[in-house]
Amino acid sequence: MSDQNSSPGRDRLLHALRRPGRGQVAAGVLLAVVGFAGVVQVQSTEQNDDYEGLREEDLVQLLNSLSAASQRAENEITQLEQTRSSLRNDTDSRQAALEQAQQQADVLGILAGTLPAVGPGIEVTVKDPGGKVGIDQMLNGIEELRDSGAEAIEINDAARVVAQTALEDGDTGIVVDGKPLAPPYTLEVIGEPKTLTEALNFTGGFVADVEGPLVGGEVTIEQKEELEVATLSDAAQPEYADPLDTE
Repeated sequence: MSDQNSSPGRDRLLHALRRPGRGQVAAGVLLAVVGFAGVVQVQSTEQNDDYEGLREEDLVQLLNSLSAASQRAENEITQLEQTRSSLRNDTDSRQAALEQAQQQADVLGILAGTLPAVGPGIEVTVKDPGGKVGIDQMLNGIEELRDSGAEAIEINDAARVVAQTALEDGDTGIVVDGKPLAPPYTLEVIGEPKTLTEALNFTGGFVADVEGPLVGGEVTIEQKEELEVATLSDAAQPEYADPLDTE
């Protein structure tokens, strides 16, 4: 016996709800998408309503305010970039000044004999079998080397020759700044090798004097691509001279 409250239409509806077909599922998804789009549109319209109620003067004022804020931000960025460039330039200038000062200190240290030096030059060996090579010959040789551009001179790995160097004749050789040195004498000289060699070999110069009949010594000159002058000179403090203030 069939239920009196049931009907064919109702049964079909219940069956469709319980077991939906593909078309019904697609229709449901489409309705959900349309609903979501409607909600988004409503929210966007509500946000735009904040500006739709403004007068033209208010909108212009708002745009001007935004423009001014943007300009202030750009100005601040420009100032920060200028500050960064200035700091970078100051750092570069200080670094350049420090490097220049260090270079000058190195040059003065080499010339004053307070720093070791390395470079091309010549090695001069002076043999003195008769013991007649004295300060006259050595001073002449040193002056010839200086005049030809010698930058560092060392004798017997023991004495650095600088502007204030004192030479004396000793009992068994020469005395350089209080240090007695005996032959053979070895001079290591930094400078242009060919120029230094020619300076000692010119007619009537150092080599001719030492190897002459009055002295009877022997001079050997060897050009070097690199040699070291490691002996240091004690920097004497000036007693009377003071630096001149140029400022």
